[in-house]
Amino acid sequence: MRNGAGGTHPDHPTPDHPDPLETRLAARLARLRVEHGWSLDDLAHRTGISRSTLSRLERAQISPTAALLGRLCAAYGRTMSRLLAEVETTPSHLVRADRQPVWHDETSGFTRRSVSPPHTGLRGEIIEGILRPGADISYDAPPVPGLEQHIWVLDGTLHVTADDHTHDLRAGDCLRFRLWGRSRFHCPGPQPVRYAVMIILP
Repeated sequence: MRNGAGGTHPDHPTPDHPDPLETRLAARLARLRVEHGWSLDDLAHRTGISRSTLSRLERAQISPTAALLGRLCAAYGRTMSRLLAEVETTPSHLVRADRQPVWHDETSGFTRRSVSPPHTGLRGEIIEGILRPGADISYDAPPVPGLEQHIWVLDGTLHVTADDHTHDLRAGDCLRFRLWGRSRFHCPGPQPVRYAVMIILP
């Protein structure tokens, strides 16, 4: 996963000169584990991610996929945007389009743009998601139980499963729900799907 560039598989090493944001993210993940008083084995048990993968993530030796980062966010009770905001160097009330962080997960075919300016103290955020045809992403649990989401499809078709209920969304459709369990996002094709998500913390 990269900020504004191509992604890497979690088993593949990052380049010799990783993105500075990714390096700060790795350091923040390591600090979060220490702040919670967890060993790598403890975190592996809580997330289902192997100890060796967690160790390499915290040392910025590999780049996490969206699914892996989702598991870590759930363990730490943070949305992905909040986690990214915690590693931004200069939070602002305004973020121009060309400065919005973009993450690519080539493994799953997912691109995520953080539209809202980063802020750790506010409860709402907007993100843009793009899934290529056939892309299918599942999350075991929300980062915060009862998380409210509004999903507005801008282009294409999106299948969303939330708490075992599946919805077929097309351009212009908007779905709202509070998430307590598993969720899944699938693009059936034949074109990519682009959608906006508003997330509101309970």
